[in-house]
Amino acid sequence: MLFKFKSQAVADVIMLDADGREMLKIIGKEPSPTGIVTVAQVPAAIAAIEAAVVRDEARPPDADDDAQGEEDDERSNGIRLRQRAVPFIDLLRRSAAAGKDVVWGV
Repeated sequence: MLFKFKSQAVADVIMLDADGREMLKIIGKEPSPTGIVTVAQVPAAIAAIEAAVVRDEARPPDADDDAQGEEDDERSNGIRLRQRAVPFIDLLRRSAAAGKDVVWGV
C-alpha cells in the first residue's frame, strides 16, 4: 500500500506503506486508509517529527541491527528518518502557510 498525502497548496507526497505508517504514528495519527492533519495540528506534527529525527540521529546507525527484522533492514537501507521525513515536513509547512489541511486516502 502507498500513502498519498495531499494538500490544495502543494504537490502530493507519496510514501511507501512502512514510511507513511511511521510518519503517522510519530504525529499521533492512526495509520488508517484515510485521514486529515488540520492546519491547527501542523505545528505539533512538525515538532513531533523533528523530535523523532533528533532521537533517530542520536542513535548510532547500526545500534538496533539485531533488534530489527529483515523487512526493516531492507526498507531503511541506511536511509535515516530525516531523509524520509523532509518531503512530509515540507508539505506540512507549506500547507499550513497557505491555510490548507493535509489529507490522505481521499
